[in-house]
Amino acid sequence: MKRRRFVTLLGGAALAWPFAVRAQQSSAGIGFLGAGTAETTAPLLQALKQGLRENGLIEGKEYVLEPRWAEGDYKRFPAFAHELAAQGARVIVVTTIAAAGAAQRATSVIPIIMTGLNDPVGNGLVTSLALPGGNITGMATLNQDVTPKLVEFLHALLPNATSTAVFFNPANPSNVTYLDSVRVRTAPLGIAVHDFVVSTPNELNAAFDTIAARRPNALLVVPDAAILDLGPRIAALALQHRIPVVSVDADLTRDGGLIGYGLSRRETYRRSAYFVKKVLDGLKPADLPVEQPTRILMSVNLKTAKALDIEIPQAISLRADEMIE
Repeated sequence: MKRRRFVTLLGGAALAWPFAVRAQQSSAGIGFLGAGTAETTAPLLQALKQGLRENGLIEGKEYVLEPRWAEGDYKRFPAFAHELAAQGARVIVVTTIAAAGAAQRATSVIPIIMTGLNDPVGNGLVTSLALPGGNITGMATLNQDVTPKLVEFLHALLPNATSTAVFFNPANPSNVTYLDSVRVRTAPLGIAVHDFVVSTPNELNAAFDTIAARRPNALLVVPDAAILDLGPRIAALALQHRIPVVSVDADLTRDGGLIGYGLSRRETYRRSAYFVKKVLDGLKPADLPVEQPTRILMSVNLKTAKALDIEIPQAISLRADEMIE
């Protein structure tokens, strides 16, 4: 065999090696396109694995997970998606709109499962929630509806607020829409919006240095997977700079944010395992309606409120589903 042909064959074998071996072991290869890092996404990945266990799928036996981490750089998703498709993934789990789009362009055959994406219909990922069409289904959020409500709660908590910082990721097409929505809602209240681009962990400290210099009354986190994955760090830095945080992610409140109104991302990851199980059993994504959360939670961190000398209005207390002591 000629050396060039041998090298080519060896390279192709190396590319297909991970999933080929697992196929011999009767384990399904599940690709995972993560927006953040292995460290920041760890709690969510554990929630996904919990859901897979609840659906009878044991890691290392029924499936092997192949994660790829964008680390906030969404331009990496197309290469990752093509790699997973070429290696023979049975399913590709996606965590953000950019990952879903990259996976759809990489394959029209391999099922794609969403872990909780913003407005998949409006962003062109599915035809409708009831009839998704194509090879993608899973969990959607209600963030387009609940994000404007955060402004109302912010005003109720801080009626004298005149400015708020907003974290958003321009690589996420839904974030621009959400930022516009926030501006529309805050303008009549006399609250100025100062937006800050954050997508990678390395950008977070610099963003907080700038925010601290401007001294806004609050920080609103627009829903993006890479940003929300940084929840514990955001909450810690905000508390350090004495800035109350409001978010659509209930988990961020548990990490130390002041108030959350939305869903638990860990629950959407856990529920997305149901769709993984269904497509591995042979059902087509086109026949599995996209699900949205059935319950929106309001969470308030009383410990954070006390640390920031903020009194929680009775109307907020009575409405809250979870009061974190």
